[in-house]
Amino acid sequence: MAPRANWKGFLRLSLVTCPVALYPATSESEKVSFNQLNRKTGHRIKYAKVDADTGEEVDNEDIVKGYKVDTDTFIEVTKEELENVALESTRTIEIDEFVDRSEIDPRYLIRPYYLTPDGKVGHDAFAVIRETLRDMNKVAIGRVVLTNREHIIALEPMDKGLMGTLLRYPYEVRSADEYFDDIQDVKVTKDMLDLAKHIVNQKAGHFEPDKFEDQYETALIDLINQKRAGKPITAKARPRGENIVDLMDALRKSIGRDATGPTEVPKNTARKPRKAAAGQKEMLMPIAGKKAAKEGAAKKPAAKPQRKSA
Repeated sequence: MAPRANWKGFLRLSLVTCPVALYPATSESEKVSFNQLNRKTGHRIKYAKVDADTGEEVDNEDIVKGYKVDTDTFIEVTKEELENVALESTRTIEIDEFVDRSEIDPRYLIRPYYLTPDGKVGHDAFAVIRETLRDMNKVAIGRVVLTNREHIIALEPMDKGLMGTLLRYPYEVRSADEYFDDIQDVKVTKDMLDLAKHIVNQKAGHFEPDKFEDQYETALIDLINQKRAGKPITAKARPRGENIVDLMDALRKSIGRDATGPTEVPKNTARKPRKAAAGQKEMLMPIAGKKAAKEGAAKKPAAKPQRKSA
């Protein structure tokens, strides 16, 4: 079952309109998450919304938004007033222009969404917009309101649907000059470039996300499982960087190391991809002391953490 849509409305290109739904293309629900606990009691920490001056707890229905004018002055804005900011992009993604994908600076990219037709009508119009973008190799730029904010969204074809990527506004992107101005202008010799290119060729491959593993997430799972099993926790040695005295010598040694190292896995020993676990709960060992039905499962070793591929 597809997740709940974050937004529903209409996609419009000039006089062509179709109902669409916007779904999140990514999820972090599989990641390990921690709660804050009271060290003395082991109980969870509960956060309460309190009045900054009186210290009294405030009910949710009495909490409103406010814009800070100065230290002690706020302009109160109600939910109704925010809803009355009637932008057309609240219910309609109006395509304003078409650009080449290469023209979009990666710094402006925020997060991806899937855009699909909503319901049984409008599939023809949706397909016309999708295939036009595909044939002309263009990205459509429009606007959409999410979480009470208007965002720029870039739409491009993906299989039978569209992928929409939210974009940042210029005021949200910092200039690189203040960070890069102090970098020294260094002349790189041809010999150094040739050695570096040789290393790149040795490590050349293809982008295959299934090969990636979140090593920190795996280490967290192992840590939790060891603690639940009552095993002692030992600190691992941290890797230390080496001071490069002779850059040419370091490049030559890198080539020698990579050439002799296991750069390729023989076909007869290649491991089959492991099945992804359903979620975090399946990765960790069951908690001891649960119902009898779960006691048997508690003796089984914890499954190795794997993430579902996109």
